[in-house]
Amino acid sequence: MNIGDRIPEVLGTDQDGREIKASDYKGRKLVLYTYPKANTSGCTAEACSLQQHKAALEAAGYAIIGVSKDRAELQKKFADNYSLEFPLIADTNTTLLQALGAWGEKVACGRRTIGTLRTTYLVNEEGIIEKIFTPKEIKTKIHAEQILSYINS
Repeated sequence: MNIGDRIPEVLGTDQDGREIKASDYKGRKLVLYTYPKANTSGCTAEACSLQQHKAALEAAGYAIIGVSKDRAELQKKFADNYSLEFPLIADTNTTLLQALGAWGEKVACGRRTIGTLRTTYLVNEEGIIEKIFTPKEIKTKIHAEQILSYINS
């Protein structure tokens, strides 16, 4: 997906078994972020950064939704371990990740693999993507600050 595209209506099912739809957030903005694997160092740092700045993001009108290929049980454990107060979609069949363009080839430690590309989409009140943070731009430990800096610029 690109800037100006509408996100899919059905986003998926979260860690608590709830179906999450774009229309659930109509009139609100979204930080929709994709991450490779729950409970890993980079993904934990990113999720905790977003949780720590959740109030500031909400004050700017944004709700947070995370997406990874992990099963709901692992997403639930991740949310519980780090007191994450936002939905984590368990996209086990990669439908949403592929639709977003956040599933593809990546290189880690010189090895090429296919998997989730760490990406963040800022979505407006109508479900339209307004900004995309690419994998190379995202600094996991301060990602929420990156988003807030962009929002406030």
